[in-house]
Amino acid sequence: MALKIYNAYTRKKELFEPITPGHAGMYVCGPTVSGESHLGHARPYITFDIVYRYLVHKGYKVRYVRNITDAGHFEEEGREAEDKVSTKALLEKLEPMELVQKYTNLFHWAMKQFNCIEPSIEPTATGHIVEQIVMIEKIIEAGYAYVVNGSVYFDVKKYAASHDYGKLSGRVIDDLLETTRELDGQDEKRDKADFALWKHAAPEHIMRWQSPWGEGFPGWHIECSAMATKYLGTYFDIHGGGMDLQFPHHESEIAQSTICNHQAPVKYWMHNNMITINGKKMGKSYNNVIKLTELFSGNHPLLTQAFHPMTVRFFILQSHYRSPLDFGSEALAASEKALKRLWESYEILQKFDPSTFGEGTDTALNEKITTLVQEFEEFTDDDFSTAKVLANMFDLAPIINSVKDGHIAPAQLSAGTVVLLQQQFKIFLEDIFGLQSISAADDGKLAGVMQLLIDIRKEARAKKDYATSDKIRNQLTMLGIALKDEKDGSVSWALS
Repeated sequence: MALKIYNAYTRKKELFEPITPGHAGMYVCGPTVSGESHLGHARPYITFDIVYRYLVHKGYKVRYVRNITDAGHFEEEGREAEDKVSTKALLEKLEPMELVQKYTNLFHWAMKQFNCIEPSIEPTATGHIVEQIVMIEKIIEAGYAYVVNGSVYFDVKKYAASHDYGKLSGRVIDDLLETTRELDGQDEKRDKADFALWKHAAPEHIMRWQSPWGEGFPGWHIECSAMATKYLGTYFDIHGGGMDLQFPHHESEIAQSTICNHQAPVKYWMHNNMITINGKKMGKSYNNVIKLTELFSGNHPLLTQAFHPMTVRFFILQSHYRSPLDFGSEALAASEKALKRLWESYEILQKFDPSTFGEGTDTALNEKITTLVQEFEEFTDDDFSTAKVLANMFDLAPIINSVKDGHIAPAQLSAGTVVLLQQQFKIFLEDIFGLQSISAADDGKLAGVMQLLIDIRKEARAKKDYATSDKIRNQLTMLGIALKDEKDGSVSWALS
């Protein structure tokens, strides 16, 4: 069976034919580590973890690159050259790289809770300043960028005159020029649609590097072009990320890389759809941003309980990655129950001894099971339709339970059917979907969450932020967990 991927660039499903037979290169835009990971980060990284796992299952040798944005990433239409990392470092009274390390560690911790496999390479923006400068120099030399007051901008209008600028996102260059808002930092650009490749650092700016244009820091878009090119080449198979990155980030990546490397950078563009919270877009203005630690602990006004990372992973897989997904306590609670039911059937199945089954006297039943199982790969080959695979598993669960309860006699199923069912359930449920038993992992996960909360409380106390410290203790008490500050400075906890 052949894998088909929906290519966001061509807007159609295409047969996956890697550039190098037997190999697959995939770049996924990673987090900006200026703050704690939130629910919005869960979907793309779980989605592309599935893509990674499935490509390996299909026999490909995969190089999966996911970057860490630890410098730059100022908003193109925000305050002039506001660096998220520098700004947050000032607020938290930390060195920028201290802050970066703190939130990188927290991100890695969250990915482990979701059972996401680590990428092959995880490059950082600060570790690739030289590569970014070299790429910018090539773009200037080609005549598609210009220098103003120590900053470098990409000439979008010139690029659009001879290239398909806006094809990925569906934006038209004239519309971009008309709708770009008048904001700080726009006056030195030739056109409003131009974006920064390098930004001059004001005297008070913390993170800065020497460049041919003076001290400054890189733009958001150039880092991904530079790192993707270095580790995957000038033309690679898959570029992934959230739909919100299509413009301006991925559109800008295409433009930069095309000029620098003299060819379009990516064969297949993949984007997961956005999430909403109770029907509303997640955002600070709606006061509905749920951090992953809050999701796992239940410590958020919009949550009625704590949710296990496997529940969240399962919930995400119950929808196609290109479909919108609405989070809410009721929906997550329903997913939790569904996952437990499915896992109970799976555990029953794994205990079956194939040698105790007969010749398969019920031909129709054996054919039904075989068809449902064979569709696991067929559906996943169809642009990673995980929801359809899970639906088939739920169709198989009553059959498994009926065998256990004696409603289906062992003679009715053949040993081959049982072996096929056991093997494919394990391959898809565990190896490809990356799901684990909630009950078996509860103790270890709870211990991890508790240690994280204890560390956050310790940091708050060190900063004399007693309001946060007390809030953590009080909320845990309400949940039936007691904290005890020991004489040696350590903190213990127990279920009360």
